[in-house]
Amino acid sequence: MPARRRPWRLPAPRGPLEVLGAGLAVLAATSALMRLLHAVFTRWWPLLLLALITAGAWLLWRRGTAAARHQHSRRLLARLRISADDLDAMDDRAFELALRDLLVRDGWSARHVGRHGDEAADVIAEHPRFGRLVVQAKHTRTGAKVGSQVMYQVKGTAGPVHGAHTAVVGTNGGFTRDATTWGRRHEIGCVDRARLHAWADSGEPLHQLLGLTTPRLRGLPALRAALPCLRPRTHEGATDVQ
Repeated sequence: MPARRRPWRLPAPRGPLEVLGAGLAVLAATSALMRLLHAVFTRWWPLLLLALITAGAWLLWRRGTAAARHQHSRRLLARLRISADDLDAMDDRAFELALRDLLVRDGWSARHVGRHGDEAADVIAEHPRFGRLVVQAKHTRTGAKVGSQVMYQVKGTAGPVHGAHTAVVGTNGGFTRDATTWGRRHEIGCVDRARLHAWADSGEPLHQLLGLTTPRLRGLPALRAALPCLRPRTHEGATDVQ
Protein backbone atom coordinates (compact mmCIF):
# COMPACT_ATOMS: atom_id res chain seq x y z
CA MET A 1 0.00 0.00 0.00
CA PRO A 2 1.27 3.51 -0.74
CA ALA A 3 2.21 5.47 2.33
CA ARG A 4 -0.43 7.91 3.56
CA ARG A 5 0.53 11.47 2.84
CA ARG A 6 0.76 13.68 5.89
CA PRO A 7 -1.14 16.99 5.84
CA TRP A 8 0.99 20.02 5.11
CA ARG A 9 1.88 22.13 8.12
CA LEU A 10 3.82 25.32 8.62
CA PRO A 11 7.33 24.49 9.73
CA ALA A 12 8.04 25.42 13.30
CA PRO A 13 10.44 28.38 13.64
CA ARG A 14 13.98 27.37 14.40
CA GLY A 15 16.10 29.65 16.42
CA PRO A 16 15.43 33.08 17.96
CA LEU A 17 15.72 34.92 14.63
CA GLU A 18 12.90 32.92 13.02
CA VAL A 19 10.74 33.36 16.14
CA LEU A 20 11.36 37.12 15.99
CA GLY A 21 10.56 37.19 12.27
CA ALA A 22 7.30 35.29 12.78
CA GLY A 23 6.30 37.67 15.56
CA LEU A 24 7.02 40.71 13.39
CA ALA A 25 4.97 39.21 10.52
CA VAL A 26 1.96 38.64 12.80
CA LEU A 27 2.29 42.18 14.16
CA ALA A 28 2.45 43.65 10.67
CA ALA A 29 -0.62 41.69 9.52
CA THR A 30 -2.58 42.76 12.60
CA SER A 31 -1.60 46.40 12.07
CA ALA A 32 -2.66 46.25 8.40
CA LEU A 33 -5.99 44.74 9.33
CA MET A 34 -6.63 47.42 11.97
CA ARG A 35 -5.79 50.20 9.45
CA LEU A 36 -8.19 48.65 6.93
CA LEU A 37 -11.00 48.40 9.47
CA HIS A 38 -10.38 51.97 10.61
CA ALA A 39 -10.50 53.23 7.04
CA VAL A 40 -13.71 51.32 6.28
CA PHE A 41 -15.39 52.46 9.49
CA THR A 42 -14.28 56.08 9.04
CA ARG A 43 -15.60 56.23 5.50
CA TRP A 44 -18.64 53.94 5.68
CA TRP A 45 -19.79 54.30 9.30
CA PRO A 46 -23.19 55.83 8.36
CA LEU A 47 -24.00 52.76 6.26
CA LEU A 48 -22.77 50.40 8.98
CA LEU A 49 -24.87 52.21 11.58
CA LEU A 50 -27.92 52.08 9.31
CA ALA A 51 -27.39 48.35 8.76
CA LEU A 52 -27.19 47.73 12.51
CA ILE A 53 -30.34 49.78 13.18
CA THR A 54 -32.19 47.96 10.38
CA ALA A 55 -31.12 44.55 11.67
CA GLY A 56 -32.13 45.44 15.23
CA ALA A 57 -35.53 46.74 14.10
CA TRP A 58 -36.11 43.57 12.05
CA LEU A 59 -35.25 41.35 15.01
CA LEU A 60 -37.59 43.32 17.29
CA TRP A 61 -40.36 43.08 14.69
CA ARG A 62 -39.88 39.32 14.35
CA ARG A 63 -39.94 38.86 18.12
CA GLY A 64 -43.04 41.03 18.50
CA THR A 65 -44.84 39.20 15.69
CA ALA A 66 -44.03 35.80 17.21
CA ALA A 67 -45.22 36.96 20.63
CA ALA A 68 -48.45 38.30 19.14
CA ARG A 69 -49.11 35.01 17.34
CA HIS A 70 -48.43 33.11 20.55
CA GLN A 71 -50.83 35.28 22.54
CA HIS A 72 -53.48 34.95 19.84
CA SER A 73 -53.12 31.16 19.85
CA ARG A 74 -53.44 31.05 23.63
CA ARG A 75 -56.58 33.21 23.52
CA LEU A 76 -58.11 30.89 20.95
CA LEU A 77 -57.19 27.82 23.00
CA ALA A 78 -58.64 29.41 26.14
CA ARG A 79 -62.02 29.36 24.40
CA LEU A 80 -61.55 25.89 22.95
CA ARG A 81 -64.66 23.69 23.15
CA ILE A 82 -65.06 20.37 21.34
CA SER A 83 -68.40 18.62 21.19
CA ALA A 84 -68.89 14.89 21.62
CA ASP A 85 -70.04 14.58 18.00
CA ASP A 86 -66.87 16.28 16.76
CA LEU A 87 -64.71 13.99 18.90
CA ASP A 88 -66.54 10.92 17.60
CA ALA A 89 -65.96 12.01 14.00
CA MET A 90 -62.17 12.28 14.47
CA ASP A 91 -59.62 9.67 13.53
CA ASP A 92 -57.08 8.38 16.06
CA ARG A 93 -54.44 11.05 15.38
CA ALA A 94 -56.93 13.94 15.42
CA PHE A 95 -58.28 12.66 18.73
CA GLU A 96 -54.78 12.60 20.22
CA LEU A 97 -54.11 16.15 19.01
CA ALA A 98 -57.43 17.30 20.45
CA LEU A 99 -56.46 15.97 23.89
CA ARG A 100 -53.13 17.78 23.58
CA ASP A 101 -54.88 21.06 22.75
CA LEU A 102 -57.25 20.66 25.68
CA LEU A 103 -54.29 20.25 28.02
CA VAL A 104 -52.69 23.40 26.60
CA ARG A 105 -55.98 25.21 27.16
CA ASP A 106 -55.83 24.11 30.81
CA GLY A 107 -52.35 25.60 31.29
CA TRP A 108 -50.16 22.57 30.55
CA SER A 109 -47.16 22.52 28.26
CA ALA A 110 -48.16 19.54 26.13
CA ARG A 111 -46.70 17.78 23.13
CA HIS A 112 -47.99 14.99 20.92
CA VAL A 113 -45.76 11.90 20.94
CA GLY A 114 -48.16 9.25 19.66
CA ARG A 115 -46.69 7.04 16.95
CA HIS A 116 -45.84 3.40 16.35
CA GLY A 117 -43.92 2.11 19.36
CA ASP A 118 -44.90 5.07 21.58
CA GLU A 119 -44.84 2.85 24.71
CA ALA A 120 -48.38 3.67 25.83
CA ALA A 121 -48.06 7.47 25.57
CA ASP A 122 -49.81 9.67 23.03
CA VAL A 123 -49.45 13.01 24.83
CA ILE A 124 -46.93 14.12 27.45
CA ALA A 125 -47.65 17.30 29.38
CA GLU A 126 -45.85 19.36 32.03
CA HIS A 127 -47.35 21.63 34.67
CA PRO A 128 -45.46 23.75 37.24
CA ARG A 129 -47.77 22.53 40.01
CA PHE A 130 -48.85 19.04 38.99
CA GLY A 131 -45.64 17.76 37.40
CA ARG A 132 -45.59 15.50 34.35
CA LEU A 133 -48.66 13.79 32.97
CA VAL A 134 -48.85 11.11 30.30
CA VAL A 135 -52.04 10.43 28.33
CA GLN A 136 -52.92 7.32 26.39
CA ALA A 137 -55.77 8.08 23.97
CA LYS A 138 -58.24 5.40 22.87
CA HIS A 139 -60.64 6.55 20.17
CA THR A 140 -63.60 4.44 19.11
CA ARG A 141 -66.36 4.81 16.55
CA THR A 142 -68.43 1.97 18.03
CA GLY A 143 -68.77 2.98 21.68
CA ALA A 144 -66.31 0.26 22.67
CA LYS A 145 -64.75 -0.05 26.12
CA VAL A 146 -61.13 0.16 27.16
CA GLY A 147 -59.99 -3.08 28.74
CA SER A 148 -57.66 -3.74 31.64
CA GLN A 149 -54.78 -4.67 29.31
CA VAL A 150 -54.47 -1.00 28.33
CA MET A 151 -54.29 -0.04 32.00
CA TYR A 152 -51.47 -2.55 32.58
CA GLN A 153 -49.46 -1.07 29.70
CA VAL A 154 -49.95 2.52 30.84
CA LYS A 155 -49.01 1.72 34.43
CA GLY A 156 -45.91 -0.16 33.28
CA THR A 157 -44.48 2.69 31.20
CA ALA A 158 -45.82 5.97 32.63
CA GLY A 159 -43.29 6.27 35.45
CA PRO A 160 -40.36 4.03 34.44
CA VAL A 161 -40.23 5.07 30.77
CA HIS A 162 -41.75 8.56 30.62
CA GLY A 163 -41.02 9.83 34.15
CA ALA A 164 -44.66 10.83 34.68
CA HIS A 165 -46.25 11.67 38.04
CA THR A 166 -49.74 10.99 36.68
CA ALA A 167 -51.05 8.54 34.06
CA VAL A 168 -54.37 9.08 32.27
CA VAL A 169 -56.33 7.03 29.77
CA GLY A 170 -58.83 9.05 27.74
CA THR A 171 -61.54 7.64 25.50
CA ASN A 172 -64.77 8.71 23.85
CA GLY A 173 -66.15 5.31 24.83
CA GLY A 174 -66.05 3.67 28.24
CA PHE A 175 -64.08 1.30 30.50
CA THR A 176 -64.72 -2.29 31.42
CA ARG A 177 -65.43 -3.05 35.07
CA ASP A 178 -62.02 -4.69 35.50
CA ALA A 179 -60.25 -1.70 33.93
CA THR A 180 -62.14 0.69 36.20
CA THR A 181 -61.30 -1.28 39.32
CA TRP A 182 -57.65 -1.75 38.36
CA GLY A 183 -57.27 1.89 37.39
CA ARG A 184 -58.71 3.09 40.70
CA ARG A 185 -56.44 0.75 42.65
CA HIS A 186 -53.30 1.90 40.81
CA GLU A 187 -54.22 5.59 40.55
CA ILE A 188 -54.63 5.80 36.78
CA GLY A 189 -56.97 8.63 35.80
CA CYS A 190 -59.84 7.34 33.68
CA VAL A 191 -61.49 9.85 31.35
CA ASP A 192 -64.56 8.15 29.90
CA ARG A 193 -67.23 9.69 27.70
CA ALA A 194 -68.91 11.57 30.55
CA ARG A 195 -65.67 13.08 31.83
CA LEU A 196 -64.52 13.81 28.29
CA HIS A 197 -67.70 15.82 27.71
CA ALA A 198 -67.13 17.79 30.93
CA TRP A 199 -63.51 18.42 29.92
CA ALA A 200 -63.83 19.11 26.19
CA ASP A 201 -67.27 20.65 25.82
CA SER A 202 -68.07 22.14 29.24
CA GLY A 203 -64.54 23.49 29.75
CA GLU A 204 -63.79 21.96 33.16
CA PRO A 205 -59.97 21.58 33.55
CA LEU A 206 -58.65 18.05 33.61
CA HIS A 207 -56.78 18.54 36.90
CA GLN A 208 -60.09 19.42 38.57
CA LEU A 209 -61.86 16.45 37.04
CA LEU A 210 -59.16 14.11 38.32
CA GLY A 211 -58.54 15.89 41.61
CA LEU A 212 -54.81 16.12 40.92
CA THR A 213 -52.47 17.09 43.73
CA THR A 214 -48.84 18.16 43.72
CA PRO A 215 -46.39 15.26 43.30
CA ARG A 216 -44.98 15.57 46.83
CA LEU A 217 -48.46 15.22 48.35
CA ARG A 218 -49.64 12.43 46.10
CA GLY A 219 -48.19 9.68 48.26
CA LEU A 220 -50.23 10.56 51.35
CA PRO A 221 -52.82 7.89 52.18
CA ALA A 222 -55.61 10.46 52.40
CA LEU A 223 -54.95 11.46 48.79
CA ARG A 224 -54.46 8.03 47.27
CA ALA A 225 -58.08 8.04 46.09
CA ALA A 226 -57.63 11.35 44.27
CA LEU A 227 -57.96 9.70 40.85
CA PRO A 228 -61.15 7.58 40.97
CA CYS A 229 -62.48 6.34 37.66
CA LEU A 230 -66.06 7.15 36.80
CA ARG A 231 -68.23 4.07 36.55
CA PRO A 232 -68.68 3.49 32.81
CA ARG A 233 -72.08 4.32 31.42
CA THR A 234 -71.96 2.12 28.34
CA HIS A 235 -73.27 -1.44 28.20
CA GLU A 236 -71.11 -4.12 29.73
CA GLY A 237 -71.25 -6.24 26.61
CA ALA A 238 -69.26 -3.80 24.47
CA THR A 239 -65.93 -5.04 23.18
CA ASP A 240 -62.58 -3.74 24.42
CA VAL A 241 -60.68 -1.13 22.46
CA GLN A 242 -57.59 -2.72 20.98
